[in-house]
Amino acid sequence: MSKRGFTILILFILLSLNAFLAYAGAIPDTREGWDHLWAEVLIDIVVLGVLFAVVAVYLLIRFKRKNPDDTGSASKLSPLAAFGWVVIPVSVFMADDIFLALKNFDLWSHYRNVPKGAYELEVESYMWGYNIKYPEGIITNNELRVPVGRPIHVKLSSPDVIHTLFIPDLRVKWDALPGRQTYLWFYPREAGEHVMTCTEYCGTLHSGMHGKVIMMPQQEFSKWIDTTMAEQGIKPKGVSGSDVTPEAAKKETGGGA
Repeated sequence: MSKRGFTILILFILLSLNAFLAYAGAIPDTREGWDHLWAEVLIDIVVLGVLFAVVAVYLLIRFKRKNPDDTGSASKLSPLAAFGWVVIPVSVFMADDIFLALKNFDLWSHYRNVPKGAYELEVESYMWGYNIKYPEGIITNNELRVPVGRPIHVKLSSPDVIHTLFIPDLRVKWDALPGRQTYLWFYPREAGEHVMTCTEYCGTLHSGMHGKVIMMPQQEFSKWIDTTMAEQGIKPKGVSGSDVTPEAAKKETGGGA
């Protein structure tokens, strides 16, 4: 290897290592990753679709039969040519599919690996609403409040049928299954209000099963926690909030199925 090639290789290794170390300590932006992957899929579909359309139109015009008695005169392909016409296009398509699959797998791994230090809460999906239980013992109905700047780990469950917790703005969705606990996580980057809804048909009032995700600055969230604990009669840390019923929480938040 030449000195120039060796220098380029060293620079590439150092840059890759630096990127890896920077990435390893960062919380991945799954929403941006989802949008980027979806854009690549759309570009892929458009490019291939246009390419095939152009080739198809060209072939239709170029080899159009001039009269009903015309017959084809194409020469028979050699075994090598036939092999090439099969293998090369298939290889191009497979390379493209494998590239997208690997990017999808990378994004999937981000979705399934909860960052350290996440704020953990439980969401019980029922016919037809969401009960949210916080580690402080607070229970709310159809209103999920979370602090900005900290990953949120949501444990999902269902006492009746299959439901889904879907937050469109955050590109995150997962099923809540009876008899099994599942999970999802997301990272609130800025304050705001977003819709959460069920996308798994779950009965008569499925279309009315939705709620709000309210992202709050940490100071406001802490104040809300203290105020709500007092309203629901929950004692400070160390005392379980299990005596707060979902029905009481619905009255506090004005929620209901």
